[in-house]
Amino acid sequence: MQERIDEAVREVGKVLLGKQEQIRLAMCCLLARGHLLIEDLPGMGKTTLSHALAQVLGLSYNRVQFTSDLLPADILGVSIFDQDSNAFSFHPGPIFAQVLLADEINRTTPRTQSALLEAMGEGQVTVEGETRPLPDPFFVIATQNPINQSGTYALPESQLDRFLMRIELGYPDPVAEREMLVRNSSEVSTDDLQECLSFQQLQEIRTAVEKVHTSGSLLDYLQRLVAYTRNSAEFACGLSPRGALALLNCARTWALMCGREHMVPEDLQKVLPPVASHRLVPSSDYASDSHALIRDTLANVEVIAT
Repeated sequence: MQERIDEAVREVGKVLLGKQEQIRLAMCCLLARGHLLIEDLPGMGKTTLSHALAQVLGLSYNRVQFTSDLLPADILGVSIFDQDSNAFSFHPGPIFAQVLLADEINRTTPRTQSALLEAMGEGQVTVEGETRPLPDPFFVIATQNPINQSGTYALPESQLDRFLMRIELGYPDPVAEREMLVRNSSEVSTDDLQECLSFQQLQEIRTAVEKVHTSGSLLDYLQRLVAYTRNSAEFACGLSPRGALALLNCARTWALMCGREHMVPEDLQKVLPPVASHRLVPSSDYASDSHALIRDTLANVEVIAT
């Protein structure tokens, strides 16, 4: 399983240069049955990552550009009257895809943002009183511009909590950027990528994640991390039970991606920043951002209780 996952990561890396760690985190999020939020400046490769993931996993892909005038029906679909049959027929929206890119999600209004809540939480949508299941797997990758940019609406906490992970791509390192400039984006495109995992293999990996062994001492460590966020004055509020479960699921998935059938402390430490950064709010008494506070959490919580 590890070899197939590594092959998929390398394939995506052909179009997203120098971002192996971010690609692995995105793959971890998908395998853990979650949804991914990518927050970064325009032009960093967010759209390329989402399309490449769908390509190498052989999943159907749709992209929605979120704008201020976008309506929920533009995403979910709508019923249109058919004169030939003298009845209404449902025309599914772009949400009916295995990978949905919600591009610049914070440029649309909260009403339209909330149209994704049921889909992300339950894998279904209710339109005009009828519930319709979404494809399996169903993976939302939402991109978000920094909130200080013009024309953005902050995502509500309930929407943020639906994302299993939040990551940032950042600027490429000089070596990767030089290769990109030499290529001039003409050598490899996402359409040229090879499918590396079949649907059956993807389901097998997801099932195997649930069997990754977690010792009692590691669960104790996880609970100490969660308790620190709840009790420390650095945070306005700590991780919820849903956040604790998200941390456990991602750590199990990361362990499997590393070729292990058991968790180690490093798995929790690796996934804590992307799992917790968007769920934790710094206290008003502390000016540090959530990333700095998570580093403090890892430094202050002992792996083995004394």
